[in-house]
Amino acid sequence: MQSQLPQAGSSTKSFPLLCKSVGVSSDAVQGFLGPERAKMPKGTSASTSTGQEPAMISGAHVILYSHDAEADRAFLSNVLGFPGVDAGGGWLIFKLPPAEVAVHPTDGPPQHEFYLMCDDLDAQLGELRAQGIEITRPVSEQRWGKLTAVRLPSGAELPLYQPLHPIAHSL
Repeated sequence: MQSQLPQAGSSTKSFPLLCKSVGVSSDAVQGFLGPERAKMPKGTSASTSTGQEPAMISGAHVILYSHDAEADRAFLSNVLGFPGVDAGGGWLIFKLPPAEVAVHPTDGPPQHEFYLMCDDLDAQLGELRAQGIEITRPVSEQRWGKLTAVRLPSGAELPLYQPLHPIAHSL
């Protein structure tokens, strides 16, 4: 199943996951990126505009390993509606909603986890169920949010949660 994705530079598509859109003031952008980088046109990197390396991190790249990458890519595109680009040879890279990262202590080996955040988990699950998507865990109420997971076509689980904590990506 080949998914149809917008080409680089095409119009932006909203995410069907019920994630908040956030506005960020130019002062906040300038404080985070620095005055020179904040003034650059969207899509321009500091290294291309000034000849120097970027001063700040410009994004995060998440990798999901899969036993059926093509089917899971189609899920991200067709079910979740994430826009993306073909990086060459059918290698698809998807745009994600705003993100945040947390660091938790562990006594075991370090590991990484990936969750998609929703403003209204129950409504999101209703949309996914209507598309025939398997919900693999009952919704559980945690101190920090409501948690569940859905089944990807590869068989892997993709956790979803509705945070009850302050949201960092809206700063």
